[in-house]
Amino acid sequence: MMKSFRPWKVDEVWLLPPSVHEFVPEGHPAHLVRDIVAEELDLSAILSTYDELRGYPLYHPGMMVALLLYAYSRGVYSSRRIARACEERLDFQAVTALNRPDFRTISEFRRRHLAALAALFVQVLALCRRAGLVGLNHVAVDGTKLRANASKHKAMSYGRMGPAEAELAAEVAGWLAQAEGADAAEDSALGADRRGDEMPAWMRDKQRRLERI
Repeated sequence: MMKSFRPWKVDEVWLLPPSVHEFVPEGHPAHLVRDIVAEELDLSAILSTYDELRGYPLYHPGMMVALLLYAYSRGVYSSRRIARACEERLDFQAVTALNRPDFRTISEFRRRHLAALAALFVQVLALCRRAGLVGLNHVAVDGTKLRANASKHKAMSYGRMGPAEAELAAEVAGWLAQAEGADAAEDSALGADRRGDEMPAWMRDKQRRLERI
């Protein structure tokens, strides 16, 4: 008797796509990062820099902050790898709500808001530590709500930091340094305008793929 298998309907159209909340399990860190940034953090230090109505709508700065925070906390520093993850990884899509910024947009956002991002990331890590989460990169998240006020006026200066906060600031500085180093190395190796995994045009069309194969 032939064994039965679960359906594998790759061409089936979904009339009602699932919520991005369903992309990863309830206790996944992607939910914590997305919810903290979307609902709790004061992003005015970044939002206040966008004061002109021009051109095509930008990606929401909150989404970009959440994306970078999540990527760095998972050990993904290269803007090219982050852009690729937005296309290929469900956990990243759960954070971005299916937005797919390209690698140049990601790297330019980091460079433009470097100081604000550093302050925000330190605040989030400090909140996680106070809530009993050692770090976003090696803990199970229980969905605890965390309140924060991380505006540029509330951010701690290095002089006011205690040992714990200084340790977190050093960790964040390491994240941002690795991100800059990864982007610079890849720009040098691949060129500033190439992601490096571009496929030939015939790969985009099913019929052309079959003909080529």
